[in-house]
Amino acid sequence: MSSPSDSTACDLYDADRPLNMRCACGRNHGRGATEIDVSPDDKLEASLMKALFPIDSVRRNFLRAVGANTARAAIASVLPLGTLQAMAQDKAPLEKTNLKIGFIPITCATPLIMAHPLGFYQKQGLNVEVVKTAGWALIRDKMLNKEYDATHFLSPMPLAISMGAGSNQVAMNVATIQNTNGQAITLANKHKDKRDPKMWKGMKFAVPFEYSMHNFLLRYYVAEAGLNPDTDIQIRVVPPPEMVANLRAGNIDGYLGPDPFNQRAVFEEIGFLHLLTRDLWNGHPCCAFGTSAEFIEKNPNTFAALVRSVLTASAMARDPKNRELIAKVIAPAQYLNQPETVLTQVLTGKFADGLGNIRTVPDRADFDPIPWQSMAVWMLTQMKRWGYVKGDVNYRQIAEKVFLLTDAKKRMKELGQAAPEGAYPKFTIMGKVFDPAKPDDYVKSFAIAKMA
Repeated sequence: MSSPSDSTACDLYDADRPLNMRCACGRNHGRGATEIDVSPDDKLEASLMKALFPIDSVRRNFLRAVGANTARAAIASVLPLGTLQAMAQDKAPLEKTNLKIGFIPITCATPLIMAHPLGFYQKQGLNVEVVKTAGWALIRDKMLNKEYDATHFLSPMPLAISMGAGSNQVAMNVATIQNTNGQAITLANKHKDKRDPKMWKGMKFAVPFEYSMHNFLLRYYVAEAGLNPDTDIQIRVVPPPEMVANLRAGNIDGYLGPDPFNQRAVFEEIGFLHLLTRDLWNGHPCCAFGTSAEFIEKNPNTFAALVRSVLTASAMARDPKNRELIAKVIAPAQYLNQPETVLTQVLTGKFADGLGNIRTVPDRADFDPIPWQSMAVWMLTQMKRWGYVKGDVNYRQIAEKVFLLTDAKKRMKELGQAAPEGAYPKFTIMGKVFDPAKPDDYVKSFAIAKMA
């Protein structure tokens, strides 16, 4: 990290100086008075400081409270300049630098969103526009039409598109998992007496998309309670930003949806958190970062740079001490457009549940980026279980083709991040162990299903 070497240096950690993005000496060094006359790495550091503390008085109060050395160490922990510098010196030429990445404004997309204001794409030589998108069907269509270079996906979507389920068949890939946990079942306040899902017969629920972990987890949960999700309840697709309004209007009784919209319903006093999805499957995947196989084939170096950018952001997001700062970064209108207090509750895991309790669940939301292929196999079992795919399914072949686990591990090692071993860990969902080596037996084990 930089430190002032003489009286003309601009010290980002000086609580007594405004950070005006110009040299502290006041001279024009030939590039315009609004720029800092420092190295590119110092400029990135300054941009990070501006993103974390857009209000300069907040930055200065923070520095006075913790001191320059503590602040410098904190910034160093979230911006691995040494690793990025070394990587920048040893990267292949990029095939394409101007890119569009789609995202839905939910906390699941935290890594790929925060990589924009914090300069992680820029550090990789990429000029990325992150484009807020209204719903998942539009995300799918824009990827199929090649309007987006890469995107925020629901993890099951690239599997479905690659198989031609619900759309034209086009090969898509998952580069990283964007988030784990981070979802909830939210019910309207009028249903506080219906905490047992056995009482939900006839109720209307929303999920963000058919090919979503939300749909599969809701179906799993109600089926374990003895209800058939296709006949005993209604499940309709509602874009996440519209869920709260539909709950308020009484169009739905509840939803299994992404944050911040679960917490937003509590914030607006129209709903309560029935349960967090981590209580169904702790560490479950939700959203992913991915692109088409064609894009990767044509732009391998650009794709590698994109993955490194998002992995850098994921590593920062995984550290709990960074969560409050990240809430500030992703709250503005061009990103999530949500109250910072709502995002802070979600990301820190200290939150009101709408039932009169303040809960502390540090892993309510997490950002483990590993695209385990056994996760893909589980998703495929649920597509099979509920009739979204017909006939025999080659689970392992599809999982390994779509979920780019080997590539993710390679990029993590380039960044100096620890890459775990294996590819097919077992998981436990609602007390039942899922063995990815026996997917057909797993599908057949359920009493309630809708298989062809």
